[in-house]
Amino acid sequence: MNKLPLTLDLDALRSFVTGIECGSFAQAANLLCRSTSAVSAQLKKLEQQCGAELVTRNGRHLALTHSGEIIMGYARRLLALNDEALLSLNGKLIQGEIRIGMQEDFGESLMPGILGQFKLHHPGMHIIARIDRNRGLLNAIDNNALDMALLWQPENVQRGGKLIGQQPLEWITHPKLDISTLLAQGKPLPLVMLESPCLMRSRAIECLDRANIAWQVVFVSHSLSGIWAALQAGLGITVRTRIGMPGNLHVAGRILPPPGNLGITLEQGVGNDAIHGARARLEQLMEEALLNVF
Repeated sequence: MNKLPLTLDLDALRSFVTGIECGSFAQAANLLCRSTSAVSAQLKKLEQQCGAELVTRNGRHLALTHSGEIIMGYARRLLALNDEALLSLNGKLIQGEIRIGMQEDFGESLMPGILGQFKLHHPGMHIIARIDRNRGLLNAIDNNALDMALLWQPENVQRGGKLIGQQPLEWITHPKLDISTLLAQGKPLPLVMLESPCLMRSRAIECLDRANIAWQVVFVSHSLSGIWAALQAGLGITVRTRIGMPGNLHVAGRILPPPGNLGITLEQGVGNDAIHGARARLEQLMEEALLNVF
């Protein structure tokens, strides 16, 4: 008879997650209405179950070990499912409406997986999704038309969004377009760009101007799908990240000066306490999805 797999203790997982989120197991003990020694004992029990050290101290702060980082994602999901099951049994399943927005680059490549996972955990939520460019999403957040939005970090604009990560910008074109020959002949570089204002359009032009490389905008589109279509037709070159890049396009490599990185931020609208748990879960799913493409 096969030995049954070990079952992780949910109370120990909750103490572990709460302690890391608070930055202190003493504060976690207060929130959980337990003694500090009881919370420490639960952490020790969890480490024994996992067979690894999960937390270390960095000065006065707690830090996750490699094993701790792995178990944290699972712990949050296990606790969310536990809490959702109890709420559902008690007729308190989170219900309502959540309005989310995403920049075009993330929509087709990340949105399906994020929404699928979110609906699995919150079947009672009605979702309204919007795919748009940065300006449209920021206006929607400011006008309370969206609850949260995932977008490129606005440059030279002070906002309160949460920086999730940085993504390298690349020169992207079709393999049949010979960029090296164009540069050798001194011909203007044919640019395929979104309408202004556009963070990546500005970055591309500034990069070429600094390198004294002649350029000419040969195609302008309002949508990202138009950009990909023009590149696939061999009309020119653009600056984007690799997120959502069609498989028949490629990165030009070191032929042109690097355009640097661009941050990805999560902007939050006015809070709604009734769907706080749903918002937190959706935020977590967005962060996890982006980590998988970095």
